[in-house]
Amino acid sequence: MTREEKAKQCRPGNNCCQTVLLTYADRMGMTPEQLRQLGSAFGLGMGGMKGTCGALVGAVAAASMMSPQGMPTGGIARTIVDEFEQMCGATICGDIKGVTTGKVLCSCDNCILNAVKIVERHFGGEEA
Repeated sequence: MTREEKAKQCRPGNNCCQTVLLTYADRMGMTPEQLRQLGSAFGLGMGGMKGTCGALVGAVAAASMMSPQGMPTGGIARTIVDEFEQMCGATICGDIKGVTTGKVLCSCDNCILNAVKIVERHFGGEEA
């Protein structure tokens, strides 16, 4: 199963951040319950659409957990944010969902899949 297929499987009942985190549960050293709890505050993005998209938060968190222990992850986090913005049109949940403009830039499901594609590009190589 690909990671994108795994993300689709994990989606029902989970928010965007939880879905991305659960997609990598086998590589993060945490239980699914812990990952759900970790991502629970990022439904509707950080701060209820005012902050960063939950899928993006999940991607950066997953990258941090999969990076070699003790290695700085600021550079890869910046890369993930930049790539996500290019793919989804913004990084702020409310902007992506068109709260003020009325124009949705990317669906939640596509934000999740884009986040997973980015993580795979940098940390992939293992089937889910």
